[in-house]
Amino acid sequence: MRVGLLSNLRAGRNARRTARLLNFLRDYPDVVSVETTAAGAVPEALDDLARQDVELLIVNGGDGTLTHTLTEILGRRSFGDRVPIVAPLRGGRTNMSAQDLGSHKDPVRGLADLLQAVKTGHVEDRITSRPVLKVDHGSPGESHYGMFFGVGMIYRAIQVAHENFPARKGQGVLGSTLLTASLIARNALGDSGGVLRPDKVDLRLDGMPSPYAEFTLLIASTLDRLFAGMKPFWGTGPGALQTTSLASDCERIGAAAPGIWRGQPAAWVQPETGYLSRNVDSLEMRMSCGFTIDGELFDPENDSTVCVSANDSVRFART
Repeated sequence: MRVGLLSNLRAGRNARRTARLLNFLRDYPDVVSVETTAAGAVPEALDDLARQDVELLIVNGGDGTLTHTLTEILGRRSFGDRVPIVAPLRGGRTNMSAQDLGSHKDPVRGLADLLQAVKTGHVEDRITSRPVLKVDHGSPGESHYGMFFGVGMIYRAIQVAHENFPARKGQGVLGSTLLTASLIARNALGDSGGVLRPDKVDLRLDGMPSPYAEFTLLIASTLDRLFAGMKPFWGTGPGALQTTSLASDCERIGAAAPGIWRGQPAAWVQPETGYLSRNVDSLEMRMSCGFTIDGELFDPENDSTVCVSANDSVRFART
């Protein structure tokens, strides 16, 4: 099996750890290794790996690096009709997807374990297939792929984290967890301005209109768990998209939050009280607010249409 490694040298939480990973690779000359320092270099790097017939693509970076990689593979078809096995390392500031897929917290250890599995012919034991989000927006044909989509307080919380937290700490899981908790507490106390201001979204779930017109939070994902072990989905249905939305006038958000965090809300957390969780095949939104895909921010566009689906699946390998 031909193995390739794509490393985003700007994504690592620890430059020393990245150097240790690349030094480790010296003992594996058969692994095709390509390093990038910017998102704009990812397409060329993947083209290089595709030309060398890489079948197992290891991604050393965070959620943002994985999003750019999936977009190139599934959107631009950088590998042609074939889709390589993708193995994300926890090498970025935010590693929500890799963590949910079971990757080791030490990317060097994760890489070593995976390469040992390749050597012994046990890679299949580490593989799981997951649906991947496709987000269509803006110009026709402009799509991005990832594992998490969000509108509302999560979008603005990430903005605040980027502006106010240290680049290698608070912008990741720590910052997201602290900000989400503090925002929920502020909302419970009646604060609905600034970061907490609601967004107007004309939302349709599988073609059916949502009962709400304004949202404090709207999220969709194909992950089992989000950052800090959060599992805010409790809906039913056969769709691959897990969605949860909180209306701008949802009741008693402070009391509801602990159960929602665990995916086990109180009995009174219902659509009638402003909470809706459902598994669907597609979301269609007309809105003028920004959104996030795996921590990457997309600026607001006036009266734009955004569609989210999950028709493509990728085979992910645990590192």
